[in-house]
Amino acid sequence: MDALGALLSGPRAQGAFLLRSVFDPPWAVRIRDEAPLTVLSMARGEGWLVPDRGPAVRLRPGDLAVVRGPEPYTVADDPATGPQVVIHPGQVSTTPDGQLLCEELDQGVRTFGSAPDAASVLLSGTYQLRGEVSGRLLRALPAVLLLTAEEWSSPLLPLLAEEIGRDEPGQEVVLDRLLDLLLISALRAHFARPSGAAPAWYRAHGDPVVGPALGLLHADPARPWTVGGLAAEVGSSRAALARRFTELVGEPPMAYLTGWRLALAADLLAEPDATLAAVARRVGYGSAFALSAAFKRVRGVSPQQYRAAAG
Repeated sequence: MDALGALLSGPRAQGAFLLRSVFDPPWAVRIRDEAPLTVLSMARGEGWLVPDRGPAVRLRPGDLAVVRGPEPYTVADDPATGPQVVIHPGQVSTTPDGQLLCEELDQGVRTFGSAPDAASVLLSGTYQLRGEVSGRLLRALPAVLLLTAEEWSSPLLPLLAEEIGRDEPGQEVVLDRLLDLLLISALRAHFARPSGAAPAWYRAHGDPVVGPALGLLHADPARPWTVGGLAAEVGSSRAALARRFTELVGEPPMAYLTGWRLALAADLLAEPDATLAAVARRVGYGSAFALSAAFKRVRGVSPQQYRAAAG
């Protein structure tokens, strides 16, 4: 398993919020849902993504924007248009002064706005999970990632436009997986371009020694790894692997493994039925006590305190 695949295989979309927003100009929607990640694309017409900090970004049909939360932002036909709708946590929509709009703007299956045949159609997919595994990925992204239709194209966008309005058995799962595929495709394109500023763990995947080592750590974090054992698996000396891994990834192999294990543990703690002992076994700690000690040493809080705060 490569680094990007490992980071995306944990907190996958589960009941993601998929929506088609349909408006005639002038229109503006203020997003205050505090979601960790949202994917946006104009299916018809043009729009602007206006973050609270940073320049406005123009969205044309075929463009894709990935917005990293939880900071609020506005999507509009023009940067100067004032918001008429505000989206709050839980996807509750109101006027700017707080009057509920959910029923008034309901235009059918996953469709929201002024009229089904409006001039502007915005597709959005919102991840609502806050798993710590994705935290490493989110920290590698800019606040707004834009891929234009000229530099990137995907058959997934028209497929999303077609599927988002369907109401069939299993449709929620179909949309979740479609959103995952769209996000992975967009991130691969972003990290591959010269200006993509790919994180060290992503660049290191291409190294003939460190890449396979990362794959092994991601695929089986519970294994009792040592630097020597990892080096033997990838056909390298212990010293050469340690030096090369630290140079490319920015930290030694066992420090990286500890961070990966604790990130996995943090994500698993979000599962209400998971016991601390079970989480410890799954991420490579011999006991709940050992996991608690490592978790508190690195993160400054106990697993129980982390779970309470996350809940």
